[in-house]
Amino acid sequence: MTVLSVNVNKIAVLRNSRGGAEPDVVQAARACLDAGAHGITVHPRPDARHVRADDVVALALLTREYGVEFNLEGNPFAPPRPGYPGFLALCEQARPAQATLVPDGDAQLTSDHGFDFIRDGDALRPLIAELKALGCRVSVFADAHVDPDRYRIERAADCGADRVELYTGPYAEAFGEPDEAAVLERFATAAARARAAGLGVNAGHDLSQANLGRFLTGVPGVLEVSIGHALIGEALYAGLAPTVHRYLEIIAAAGGRAG
Repeated sequence: MTVLSVNVNKIAVLRNSRGGAEPDVVQAARACLDAGAHGITVHPRPDARHVRADDVVALALLTREYGVEFNLEGNPFAPPRPGYPGFLALCEQARPAQATLVPDGDAQLTSDHGFDFIRDGDALRPLIAELKALGCRVSVFADAHVDPDRYRIERAADCGADRVELYTGPYAEAFGEPDEAAVLERFATAAARARAAGLGVNAGHDLSQANLGRFLTGVPGVLEVSIGHALIGEALYAGLAPTVHRYLEIIAAAGGRAG
């Protein structure tokens, strides 16, 4: 049963490039939900390069109105600054259904790696406990394309996480290339090890209409995909509702849920 959470960060990027309130992030999210998306994801950065704290609060209200999941992503170690109260404080305000922890920094254009659970586990554990006390399911960003015996993705369970989100950028890069099957197999192995440890499996980053179906077929049991950049780009040509419909069809064809 795979659900689709639409990341609307790119709507905020377009709005911020001009200033003002258009395009409206909440209206875009509403259009995605009206088209059948199962939830909304945002990843507010401390530098407010796209969604801001006020967007987070507004989207939390919208998803409660629709009775769907709100997935809030962020780095729990990033310190507060003007306009950004910190990730845990945002979660306390918005009470998202899911908090996804990502080890990004200001210098990163986009998220490009997961946590090292052996190195970061002790620091993550109390933060995850705080988020769970707020009622959030906690997912942690994880690499899956490296040697699973060296990486040991199952250690995320030791930190108290409920799920891992597989960082799928390397799969997207390998898609259509000679090493695609080998990369996909590493993802399948990592997902199986995570499930064996009691972790649910999410996936996201650079997934698109072109590559999503093969990923879900090759990595069974993915509970949620979070898709933003490709979906918003494709929607420039086809519109938000038809694009969301197409993703739901792809998920259904791969054995997931379309509605």
